[in-house]
Amino acid sequence: MSQESQHGKWTLSDSDDDNVIPPTPPKKPNLKPDPEHRANAVNTVPKPKPKSEPSIKTEEISAPPMGSEARQAAHLNQSNPVKYENSSSPAVKRKRETDEGGWNLSSSDDEAPSSAPKVKPRQSRSSPAKKKIEDKRPPSPHGPDYYKEEPSDFFEANLSAMSDTYRFYLNKVTGIEKKYNTGALHIKEILSPMFGTLKESVQFNYCFDIPWMVKQYPPEFRDKPVTIVHGEKRESKARLIQQAQPYSHIRFCQAKLDIAFGTHHTKMMLLWYEEGFRVIILTSNMIQADWYQKTQGLWMSPLYPRLPEGSPETAGESRTYFKRDLLEYLRAYRAPELAEWIERIKEHDLSETRIYLIGSTPGRFQGPDMEKWGHLKLRKLLSEHTCPVQNAEQWPVIGQFSSIGSMGLDKTKWLAAEFQRTLTTLGKASSSSSPGTPVLLVYPSVDNVRTSLEGYPAGGSLPYSIQTAQKQLWLHSYFHRWKAEVSGRSSAMPHIKTYMRASPDFSQLAWFLVTSANLSKAAWGALEKNNTQMMVRSYELGVLYLPSAFDMSTFPVEKNIFPVSSSSTGFPVPFDLPPQHYSSKDQPWIWNIPYTQAPDTHGNIWVPVLKTLQCYAMDQK
Repeated sequence: MSQESQHGKWTLSDSDDDNVIPPTPPKKPNLKPDPEHRANAVNTVPKPKPKSEPSIKTEEISAPPMGSEARQAAHLNQSNPVKYENSSSPAVKRKRETDEGGWNLSSSDDEAPSSAPKVKPRQSRSSPAKKKIEDKRPPSPHGPDYYKEEPSDFFEANLSAMSDTYRFYLNKVTGIEKKYNTGALHIKEILSPMFGTLKESVQFNYCFDIPWMVKQYPPEFRDKPVTIVHGEKRESKARLIQQAQPYSHIRFCQAKLDIAFGTHHTKMMLLWYEEGFRVIILTSNMIQADWYQKTQGLWMSPLYPRLPEGSPETAGESRTYFKRDLLEYLRAYRAPELAEWIERIKEHDLSETRIYLIGSTPGRFQGPDMEKWGHLKLRKLLSEHTCPVQNAEQWPVIGQFSSIGSMGLDKTKWLAAEFQRTLTTLGKASSSSSPGTPVLLVYPSVDNVRTSLEGYPAGGSLPYSIQTAQKQLWLHSYFHRWKAEVSGRSSAMPHIKTYMRASPDFSQLAWFLVTSANLSKAAWGALEKNNTQMMVRSYELGVLYLPSAFDMSTFPVEKNIFPVSSSSTGFPVPFDLPPQHYSSKDQPWIWNIPYTQAPDTHGNIWVPVLKTLQCYAMDQK
């Protein structure tokens, strides 16, 4: 069923056609909804394919990793791309310019195609025909290294090139200049003997590819016990367990999700070594695509030594109360599988920690418990551990994220009300509201995605849906492009999420936060019952940097974060400041509508309806 809106004419799914009764498949596709849009996800069974549609052979479609519907569409787009055809009568026309400043989104219904696009299976990396296919690709705007595999020294971290001032690191990205990977980390390095002799680990995450994850551990640690903390249920849980059957050293811990539409979105590693204990809080899922050509971030703790035998439980606490907050977060799972880890953490000295923990756990909280989680925890810390600045209303707030939830019909419902009050808090004397403070939201435009290293499939990690977008057009006036020349990652789409408060000239930061939490009420929480109750749907985790914990008044912004200098005191903001506002032609990336008017860096277009068809075919395999 086609629908009209300010975004042009678009089609959600072939099965929405009122005149077609879809067949009853032997097994219904079970696509995990997007982390921020479970309520709005499109889970439909496509109608029978007309003869004019491309033939899709199930044996040509490789199984996607566990993940959201958008990510599965991205995986299938890469496996079976639809090539761009530049003809005088294109298969898919674009709507004429509208009054919405560039919101003339593509339509698959404007005109019947003269011939259906051909689905061309992507060759595997080991295929002898690969070089021939690459020769036919368009010249890469990212340089000759774009199509190459990782170089032999890609996984060799240079510890001397890593800055331990903030312990904030970006991931390594394939296809960019080598200097922009110095001081960055890959998962293989994080799990390597370079950081400790591993005895056991826990992996908290949203998406898992277990066979791939196991291969990231070095051979000498590959059989060490691993606990996977996840939020899967029913069929998706069964598939996850099935993935782990060949690995006897893996066990599971299911996070309780008692509130509808919540997800287990936390991304954390607990690593227990012979030498001590370490915590990694990151933004990457446990799948290959998240460690390949995306911009991700992580905080790596120091190596925490074991406390002397008989030390009290309060020993080894940091000035930021990180140990207390980490234990409280783990207890919130109410999981017997984590009890042993809670005891281990008690036995270690975490006093060297200089960041604050910001977590979200599902529930409805009242009284003092309201300030334990989500954005009210952030507000409490900003109130207690920052100081007011002169002309504070001129210090902009910057939010950068990879997914967007529903925030209401206008900005006063949540964003410009309780959430903005939190983000603009500086010291106890902060005003109850700062409506004049600039709020700048950094989110990739369609052109950012199209010209990225991955091309359109990068949009599978940016699951902003048309159903949500059309209800909050007011939000899009806040949007700024993703531009990251300072880190050499403008072409590596962000899956990192960061929030900060900057000086008017963007040379100083009042605070900085890296987290798993996207821009949504489910992640950050929302006030209820006349502001007497806080409701949070999801598990999230991040780390807050406050200058007072580093004996500074503000953080200077590092102008050149690569190559990394161990002596630098500037904070390595991973994208360019000041952010660049969308032009009149820019559109925010929306994952579940087609983009067919221009090819991406692989010469392909994006047709999500076709991806649903491919998912259906794959499920029948």
